[in-house]
Amino acid sequence: MRRVTFSRNLTLSLSRTCRCYCKYCAFATHQAHLHEPEEVLELLDRAVKRHRAKELLVLTGEYPEVNPGVREKLHALGFDDFVGYVVWVCERAMERGLLPHTNLGVLSREDLGRLREVTASQGLMLESVVPDLVAHQGSPTKHPAKRLETIRAAGDLRIPFTSGILVGIGESREDRLAALEQLAAVHAEFGHLQEVILQNFVPHQSYYGQEPAEIATAAAEEYWRTGLGAVPEHAAPNWASPVSIDDLKELIAETARLMPGIGIQVPPNLSDFWPELVAAGATDLGGLSANGDHISPEHPFPSPTQVRKLLAADGYALSERLCVYPEYIDPEWMSQGVLDLIKTDYWSFIPRRGSGRRGELSIAPDVAGRAIERGAAGVELTPDELTALFAERRPEVIEELRAAADGLRFELAGDTVTFVVNRNINVSNVCTVGCAFCGFGQGRRSPDAYEHSEAEFASRIADAVEFGATELCIQSGIHPDWGLEDYEHWLRFAKQEAPQLHLHAYSPMEVAHMCDVSGLSPVNVFERLREAGLGSTPGTAAEVLHDGVRERISPNKLPVARWVEVIEASHAVGLRSTATVMFGHIEEPWELAEHMRVVRGLQERTGGFTEFVPLSFIPFQTLLGRTHGIEEISTEENLKHTAVFRLALGRTVQNLQASWVKMGLETATEALRWGVNDLGGTLMEESISRMAGSQHGIKLDPEDLIAAAHAAGRPAAERTTLYKLRREYELVG
Repeated sequence: MRRVTFSRNLTLSLSRTCRCYCKYCAFATHQAHLHEPEEVLELLDRAVKRHRAKELLVLTGEYPEVNPGVREKLHALGFDDFVGYVVWVCERAMERGLLPHTNLGVLSREDLGRLREVTASQGLMLESVVPDLVAHQGSPTKHPAKRLETIRAAGDLRIPFTSGILVGIGESREDRLAALEQLAAVHAEFGHLQEVILQNFVPHQSYYGQEPAEIATAAAEEYWRTGLGAVPEHAAPNWASPVSIDDLKELIAETARLMPGIGIQVPPNLSDFWPELVAAGATDLGGLSANGDHISPEHPFPSPTQVRKLLAADGYALSERLCVYPEYIDPEWMSQGVLDLIKTDYWSFIPRRGSGRRGELSIAPDVAGRAIERGAAGVELTPDELTALFAERRPEVIEELRAAADGLRFELAGDTVTFVVNRNINVSNVCTVGCAFCGFGQGRRSPDAYEHSEAEFASRIADAVEFGATELCIQSGIHPDWGLEDYEHWLRFAKQEAPQLHLHAYSPMEVAHMCDVSGLSPVNVFERLREAGLGSTPGTAAEVLHDGVRERISPNKLPVARWVEVIEASHAVGLRSTATVMFGHIEEPWELAEHMRVVRGLQERTGGFTEFVPLSFIPFQTLLGRTHGIEEISTEENLKHTAVFRLALGRTVQNLQASWVKMGLETATEALRWGVNDLGGTLMEESISRMAGSQHGIKLDPEDLIAAAHAAGRPAAERTTLYKLRREYELVG
């Protein structure tokens, strides 16, 4: 699934006074215009409290103090110049947790440097490389050489920067491509362009005597409230040039070719066909400002909710970003004060890079090598050793880690790659927990909520039997109306329909719920479930067994001690279980180390785990992915973590599974070289990962899993849930 990003911002038009006379502009005025500090503070407070904005977009005319009235007002407020006032505004924004992005027009190197101390990013549209456009008459700082000088200076100062072109203002196709080439040349030199905006010109009426910000805010509030809006149409002036959707698609492709990996932004309020531009390769929609577009005030941005629904229908995930792109969140690119704010308030947006985001890691370089040796020997690793392995980034050390995990796998499980023919059944997705990592659970009144009938349940069981399944995996949301008897009912019903099937059912969260509503202990609940037909327990709902992590991603979920209590009860009554971890979201290496300490300790006490299942986080349609900037973990990091899990468990758990539905079958096949000996199940109906945005399918045939094992040069075998081999598939040739 492809992410499309946006920034949740609020716009401050600090001054519309401008020295330019662009013929297409309805924003600028040549009267004295300047917002008072009281007005600024009121808007900043509203941005945080009402709109949950993360970015303050500061828009201004160019060099407002060209007007004597603005100059006098600035001096009366105690500022030597306009940039000084902007610096004050940015400082007040940061005090409230807002990251400033400024767009003040052509600036000197000195002013760019002053702003760098208090901004997360800055911007300036190149617009065009044509020096004598009619639209720019009377606007000497719209000369491309002047604007490129500012863009280059920003690069030399290491400022994360946004630029772009404005199309339809009288330029030709060749001019547009030449403008992109100029931006590409500057970016090749400095690497500071985080995104390029491809903006189509839209004619406006004159707003003389009116305040565009007020018009924009009113239009945005109406559109976000009702979803209805009437966008005015005005005839294009004689100097304009036509812009078609095909023109914009060509520019998207050319931008991607010239500047691979750069953000390509298209404004979603200036055309009805922006979803087609996303399909053509646009990656970003800019700031969906709650108080509208002050440059095009009668063209409000759609709300994030409106955009998310449109994109989801086309298979894309809308995700928030900061005004500074992740790769620039680094001391090389940002002042310490801004970086400190991100680390405090927005640390989840910082790329993982193998180490901590909320705190510094200080690990001696020889710790990882010692840990690999000890792990390969089956010795329990210390928290510092596990932390070092999870944080490791050196390729040569990671290869040693891989080889050690693969060797331990061979010692414990041999070369045979196992799998189970099973079927998932999620009886209901109604859930009261509200986990930030989940795209599956729904409120009872949600139009997407469901609850299977007995007939639907029976049909799915029949499908499983026909497919040759030996296991049913049954899990659901935490349904507020279900008691222990309801859970027992589904087990008895399944056994009645297909007594030969092994029932692998009910997460520790579901069992804890049964305990709560029945008043029984976990041991008593498991005794009743076993009597009803339960064969084993999924060790899900573990996520990361560190209460600090759990409180951040799912404060309503059972705490670590309760999870351990439930799993120990399962083992105590003779029901084996799996153990899982969900990684690749907000957890830190030392928190994963704690998870593995808990799992290994529990296994040493009970011996009840059949397998360990690492589950990499799928962010796309989850709250963590949508609003906290969490991206899917890289394949390389996924595999490294897999190997660490094997060494962390030592000889206590024989089987390590790769989740093909999370990582894809190709990566799961590669994981067979990283300590994995099991490829899980055929699943048939996988809903939880799919609803979070996984694109790797919901079902595989046994032949697919056999082929994966053989592709890795290993024999395959179908197993039961409890790892008895049913059929073996030797390598041929």
